[in-house]
Amino acid sequence: MDTTQHTQCTAFEGYRRIASGTLADVAAQAKTAMDEGPSAPVLIFDDETGEFVEVDYRGTVEDVRARLMPAEGTLSGGSGESETDGPRGPGRPKLGVVAHEVTLLPRHWDWLYSQPGGASVALRKLVEQARKDNEEKDRLRIAQEAAYRFMSALAGNLPNFEEALRAFYNGNGERFEELISVWPVDVRDYTLRLTSKVFEIGEA
Repeated sequence: MDTTQHTQCTAFEGYRRIASGTLADVAAQAKTAMDEGPSAPVLIFDDETGEFVEVDYRGTVEDVRARLMPAEGTLSGGSGESETDGPRGPGRPKLGVVAHEVTLLPRHWDWLYSQPGGASVALRKLVEQARKDNEEKDRLRIAQEAAYRFMSALAGNLPNFEEALRAFYNGNGERFEELISVWPVDVRDYTLRLTSKVFEIGEA
């Protein structure tokens, strides 16, 4: 499944927001701004990850849009299984298991092999338990990273940046909002949009 069309992004011309929506639509508007001669660099950010999105702006606006749209015939759903997966033996349902190399000490392997179901089953159980135990911490870390990526890319030279960053990582939302209130309105509002997830998780 091609998820490009579903990626939500926001484009800035300098500190001014010029577009929000799917990547294809935002890139088309960014291309138009660039062709008109932007007054500042045009940058696109992923709304979920805060990452800068690189786009191939060659050709016309429609060329840019077309490169970011899913190809005709692309499946929009399904099980994700390939016809080339090969036949499955009786009683062996496909679980989507992917093999990767894992390096452990001999005592670790000895313990894993001694567990019911063997090493693979034991590892899967350990990973699932770790995911559950660290779910909240992982959500907080991912939200923090997304907000930091955007701030460091676009707000790094703005007033109070370092102090605001300290308030952000200390979980002081009130102080953070006070410090960034002097930032250009579009940068401030988008920053608050990203950081709201962090403060919500921290207060939960």
